[in-house]
This record gives sequence, structure tokens and C-alpha cells, in this order.
Amino acid sequence: MAGIDSKDIHKIIVACDAGMGSSVMLASTLKKQLKDTGVTVEHTPVNDIPDDADVIVCHSGLAARAKAAAPGKVLIPFQIFLGDPAVTRLVNTIKNGGTVDA
Repeated sequence: MAGIDSKDIHKIIVACDAGMGSSVMLASTLKKQLKDTGVTVEHTPVNDIPDDADVIVCHSGLAARAKAAAPGKVLIPFQIFLGDPAVTRLVNTIKNGGTVDA
């Protein structure tokens, strides 16, 4: 997947595995950071990613499952739940314009 232009991002899904409360915290943080952009942020289990998701954010340990559940979607894997550079780049690109690469 080549990527997606920031203006075409309307919904971000933070995908988790059962029992990962940290991903709920990340979704909440992303909602606050993107509140004035018009981008919706939702939290769902990795096996239930909705079809209308534009970007999937998930821990790198779940990346393969997220790709299988949402083929063709831009996937942003991260290592740490708060302050990960990949998530920071995503937020900055949405706010400032540009392409979000998978």
C-alpha cells in the first residue's frame, strides 16, 4: 500500500487484542490530539476492524493480524503506547498535510 493523503483520512481505528487497556488510552489520546481535524478515532478488537477505516493503528505485535483483518488499509504499527514516533508522525501529518505511508 502506497499510503493515503491526510485530507482523505476520516476514520482511524486503534486495533487491540482482548484486555489491552493501554490501547484504549492511546485511542483517547489520539481523539484529543485530533479533535479539531474532523478525524474520528475508534477503538476496536483487531479482528473487528470496520470497512470504513482509513488508517489502522496497532501494536507491532498485532500488525500481521490487522493486515489480515483489513487488507488494503494503511497500517501504522507502533512499539510503545504513548509517545511512539510513528503515532506522532501520523498526528503531525494529519494536522499539517501530506501523505501517511503504510
